Amino acid sequence: MTHHSDLLIIGAGILGLSHAYAAAKRGLKVKVFERSATPLGASVRNFGQALVTGQPPGPMLDLARQSRDIWGEWARLAGLQLKRNGSYLFARSEAEEHLLEAFCAGRAQAYGYNVELLQGAALRDLYGGQFRHHRAALHGKDDQQLYSREAIPALIDYLREELQVEFHFSTLVRDVEPGQLHSTAGSFRGAQIVVCSGHDYQTLLAEAIAELDPHICRLQMLRARPAVNLNLQHALLTGLSCVHYGAFADLPEAAAVQAQILREAPYLHEHGIHLLISPTPHGELIIGDSHDYGRDASPFNAEQVDDWMLELAEQTLGCKVQVVERWQGVYGARGRVPFSFLRVAPGVSAALMHTGVGMSVGPALGERNISALWGRHDKSAAGDCRGFRPVRATRHGGLHRRGGVAARTHVPGRAVGHGRRLRR
Repeated sequence: MTHHSDLLIIGAGILGLSHAYAAAKRGLKVKVFERSATPLGASVRNFGQALVTGQPPGPMLDLARQSRDIWGEWARLAGLQLKRNGSYLFARSEAEEHLLEAFCAGRAQAYGYNVELLQGAALRDLYGGQFRHHRAALHGKDDQQLYSREAIPALIDYLREELQVEFHFSTLVRDVEPGQLHSTAGSFRGAQIVVCSGHDYQTLLAEAIAELDPHICRLQMLRARPAVNLNLQHALLTGLSCVHYGAFADLPEAAAVQAQILREAPYLHEHGIHLLISPTPHGELIIGDSHDYGRDASPFNAEQVDDWMLELAEQTLGCKVQVVERWQGVYGARGRVPFSFLRVAPGVSAALMHTGVGMSVGPALGERNISALWGRHDKSAAGDCRGFRPVRATRHGGLHRRGGVAARTHVPGRAVGHGRRLRR
């Protein structure tokens, strides 16, 4: 048994690191456990888009705004390359343009979205006219973009070197119980344990997580070189995203966009394709994505899906691209709410995303969850799970209570299930 810690975290993805930062900056002693030698899950496979503009009004928008500030802190403290120029969402059709106009005239003003709609000369001047073939562009000025496969390791280095967070990589945590965890590196004691297991719903707390009816989303992703030097400094989206993102999807004008997709390109709906493009620091572009939902992620990609995404990318960019890398993204999806914070037992919790916006809201979720466990400065709340029924520890799938799972979907400071679900 090793020395006692204030907080033990399982998982070194964006949620795990966000919880580690929130705790360590309070002076708490933190250990993080990751089964692989470096994070390999959704947090490094994604676009690196931390979007405020796409979030629906309510908790998700609040979390995205708070997360934006935290990303700014990390860029300053850890030296992350963070583009804070915003995003451009291009309207390619009349229906998409009308939807963006309605959003700007209504919801954007009502909820303070920091956006500007570019049309006419303003659009023609964008990137030297590279995007003049579109009808309009929504500039989401609060949106941010980073290169995840470099940013996540940089954040880990900062947490380890400056905040004395102790990392245990290539370490599988086999079991957790109140006050301790058991791993391939031995057993460790901690006042609080938070499981940030991504889309792994079986290794730890399986019965508690099963109550959420979790699903997995598999994405096809590409990295490509543009045929011309775009010097792209913004994340790019199109009107296709308006039927996926909660800021737009429930507006009346979205129905016409969805009808046009079903009429002209039903395969986009069938495969959940909506175009996202992110520039890397090396002049390349991350392009995607498709959405395939199920209990498990099939390892088999469809070349036709990649072809459709590349066609969309070249139409949007106005130039050819050359693919240099292909991979799958996988994340937890289709929950009853966008995210869960489960109090499974005294001192044992789980933080899970059920939609693909962990980079957008994860930093604030970590802050709020740690605040709920400890308070802003008080370490005395460690292990206090008043209001949650006790559970029994077993060796079969983790912690459970006889006669049913004693776990709740809980948003700290808000009612369970509050707010719109972000569809992806």
